[in-house]
Amino acid sequence: MTSPSALCAGRVVVVTGAGRGLGRAHALTFAAEGAKVVVNDLGVGLDGSGAGVGPAQQVVEEIRAAGGDAVAHGGDIATSDGAASLVATALDSFGRLDTLVNNAGFLRDRMLVNLDEDDWDAVMRVHLKGHFLPLKHAVAHWRAEAKAGRVPAARVVNTASGAGLLGSVGQGNYSAAKAGIVGLTLVAAAEMGRYGVQVNAIAPAARTRMTEETFAETMAAPGEGAFDAMAPDNVSPLVVWLGSAASAGVTGRVFEAEAGRITVMEGWRPGPTADKGARWSPAEAGEAALKLLADAETPQPVYGAR
Repeated sequence: MTSPSALCAGRVVVVTGAGRGLGRAHALTFAAEGAKVVVNDLGVGLDGSGAGVGPAQQVVEEIRAAGGDAVAHGGDIATSDGAASLVATALDSFGRLDTLVNNAGFLRDRMLVNLDEDDWDAVMRVHLKGHFLPLKHAVAHWRAEAKAGRVPAARVVNTASGAGLLGSVGQGNYSAAKAGIVGLTLVAAAEMGRYGVQVNAIAPAARTRMTEETFAETMAAPGEGAFDAMAPDNVSPLVVWLGSAASAGVTGRVFEAEAGRITVMEGWRPGPTADKGARWSPAEAGEAALKLLADAETPQPVYGAR
């Protein structure tokens, strides 16, 4: 029996890509905090191939075994029908929707010169379109609620990445998609605040199928008894708080979450500036740019090039 004082008691939460890894950890932590959970997962391989509802159903059974309430959803959330049915599943099963966590994704890593168009399109589809469509259908529901006088305390948590913030060698498609998710987060937060919807993003670092091979040394599990810094469960507490009513007033933000560390990420903002008050010649522009760069902060290195 969940305590009425649990952080998400009474809330209904949808988590995409929740059959394994970070999504599974999010779903279990939300349930432990009293939420009813819609566990979405296509059950695909690391590259997006294959499908099956098995992983989602397994998480549902874990939640139920612990005394929680959950249902599985096996639809493709990168289609309009699949995203609409995701929202409908929450409403039909539990009568409401309070939080959407967009987490689903996979990798098709290649250096740019070897990156096929199909691999570009597939990664854009699952990450970027797979965020946009569930977001679109969820906020349409919340806007209708607000216009009917039932302003929600709605929350969206999107999943970006350090690759989208700093770039990552060999992951041009993934980095571009994750950067797009940050832009989508900022626009959604600005557009939907009037309807009681808060939208934030996380850039997590954890051991999942997507990272344990690409960053094998960093993601290795520790020895027995040591703190497992890369466990997906370390990221979920922040996601659950962002998905709860307790996060009131926090929107349009990007947080990095790794191990026991939480960082507010500060994005593009004006740095050193030169204004001639008239048009520069190319040579003058170059000279000015070099002077400005000398005064600017040195950018962090891209992932994979450290």
